[in-house]
Amino acid sequence: MKRNRLRQFAAFGTAWLLAASWGSVVQTQFNLNALTALGVEIAPALRLQTTLQDLLGFGPAYAGILLAAWLPSFAAAAWLARRWPAWRLACFGLAAGVGLVIAIRGIDAAAPMPVLIDATRSLAGLLAMTLGSVLAGIAFARWTQPSAGSIKT
Repeated sequence: MKRNRLRQFAAFGTAWLLAASWGSVVQTQFNLNALTALGVEIAPALRLQTTLQDLLGFGPAYAGILLAAWLPSFAAAAWLARRWPAWRLACFGLAAGVGLVIAIRGIDAAAPMPVLIDATRSLAGLLAMTLGSVLAGIAFARWTQPSAGSIKT
């Protein structure tokens, strides 16, 4: 039992870090692309440097948003997955994506600026960031999937 909880915690942490990294990189690239569209030339080395700086600067804040989104949504997904084990991956993927969108739009509604994360101003940016959350949610569900003999019916 203790080993299973440790495995779930490690899987959650790994998925969370992957999703947070993905979101940080996506928002950086969307912002840099917006500058490029305005005629600003950004050398590949500067693009990489900015991405790494944002992973350290924006990444932790985004990880906090992600965690706030995932805790309630993963609890709901776990409850649903116990009732419909065949839908486990979909439950966690959908929960991770929907939870993130709700968190981002909730923060945007409370923030004094139009949006907190500029990349989420467009549907493409919001979907790109959400995709990372969905994939990480599916990965978590896969990594923690019970063996066939342990599923209770």
